[in-house]
Amino acid sequence: MHRRIMAPGALAAASLMLVIPASAASHSPGAPGIGDPYYPAYGNGGYDVSHYDLRLKYQPATDELEGTATLLARTTQDLSRFNLDFLLDVSEVRVNGAKASFATSGEHELEITPKNPLAKGTAVTVVVRYRGVPSSKEAYGFNAWLRTADGGVAAGEPEGAWWWFPSNDHPLDKATFDVSVQVPNGTQFISNGTLQSTSSRAGWTRYNWRSNKPQTTYLATFAAGRFDVTTGTSEGGIPVINAYSKDLGDNYGAARASIERSGEIADWLSEYFGPYPYNSVGGYVPNTPSVGYALETQTRPFYSPRGFSNGTNTSVVVHELAHQWYGDDVSVEHWKDIWINEGFARYAQWLWSEHEGEGTAQEIADYVYASRAADDPFWTVRPGNPGPENQFHIAVYDRGALALQALRNEIGDKAFFEILKGWPQKHAYGNASVADFRRYAEEVSGQPLAALFDTWLFQPSKPAAAVARGASIARSATAPAQPRSWKKIAATNGVHDHGREHADGHAEHEHER
Repeated sequence: MHRRIMAPGALAAASLMLVIPASAASHSPGAPGIGDPYYPAYGNGGYDVSHYDLRLKYQPATDELEGTATLLARTTQDLSRFNLDFLLDVSEVRVNGAKASFATSGEHELEITPKNPLAKGTAVTVVVRYRGVPSSKEAYGFNAWLRTADGGVAAGEPEGAWWWFPSNDHPLDKATFDVSVQVPNGTQFISNGTLQSTSSRAGWTRYNWRSNKPQTTYLATFAAGRFDVTTGTSEGGIPVINAYSKDLGDNYGAARASIERSGEIADWLSEYFGPYPYNSVGGYVPNTPSVGYALETQTRPFYSPRGFSNGTNTSVVVHELAHQWYGDDVSVEHWKDIWINEGFARYAQWLWSEHEGEGTAQEIADYVYASRAADDPFWTVRPGNPGPENQFHIAVYDRGALALQALRNEIGDKAFFEILKGWPQKHAYGNASVADFRRYAEEVSGQPLAALFDTWLFQPSKPAAAVARGASIARSATAPAQPRSWKKIAATNGVHDHGREHADGHAEHEHER
């Protein structure tokens, strides 16, 4: 479901990081990036955030956002200065109660110099007061804020937080969230987790949401508008909260018929991936017809209405909810590990197809493999390290899922499904890499798997072997027969939430440019 090539200036940021290492001398500035090879300027060094408290006010008519962010953090080095990733206009910063000086630099950096240097291991409270119009702010030539007729939405990957709250914006720094937003009466506010309370005063209503499990910053979502909200509880006991824009038009029925099954789908996925890791589940569909993607915003995925233009689409719901385990609970260590997110969420769609009687995972794998000729550029993309320009290419999804089917056929169903369920428990609320997954698969299966992983994830060519030992692909040079109900499978088997519109190009991740 995603996008974004390396931002301009990234190499310069990388160079800067080299001269400001995390192990720098006493009271040195924190690095302006956390060290991701794809996005060197993303995230920051020198501290770790444990909690974000956001108390905001939003005016849909003008797209004005104002308020205060309070960050609870701890320093990881002696620190003279540190950065936050942010774009709106800051009026005041306090560090441990004292006013701090601040300045902006680069495309999205807020540099903060506390009154007194901070020693390593210090508990830090950072208060940032700010305001601005998110839709007016750009970084690297794009804007991740989605303006709607009745409000605004923040849902983007690998970046999205910059447009509405200051943060350490990288999956390596997860935190819990309290998000409190005041909107005019008649407008609702949707975010992650559970709705703790609402209160109305003088024509405004305040919504208080809480995410009580670690959450990476790009998974925090903001949605203000006029929604129909439904609530309930899944058969497995998970609270369900869904929201649909009142002006979805002809897509309203299909969207609701799909997303109202979120509780059922989360319970079904729990059979494969283990207990659901969060305090609620659901989804929301704002009226954002200009974009065609969906995003796994934690507990409450974002869906574009375009995803339901051909009717119900439970497959995309499966994809986004699979991410609650693979991508949200266990997040990438660096963005090059994106296969850990997308290959697994795509494979969950194949398992759902099998569950619904619309084609087995093996049938779909056979078809996908045979549908791409050996000289198709698809096979030059390496899902295990695709590069920032191909981070959300369809090969990361489809070839990534083929790798899992190959693994399943190599080690057998018992070990394969033990791995699918054990992995989220082993790395719960943390981060992991492709290399970590290979080692775990070898540990559980008791088999050496380096060659299999190299063939399917790292070689820039079509594997000569079949997807499965003795599969139809190995026996025939022609494409196998289409699975049952293939038309429906194909319609939901594109670049996950992007659909077929980006199937042969670079998937543009969370916002289209």
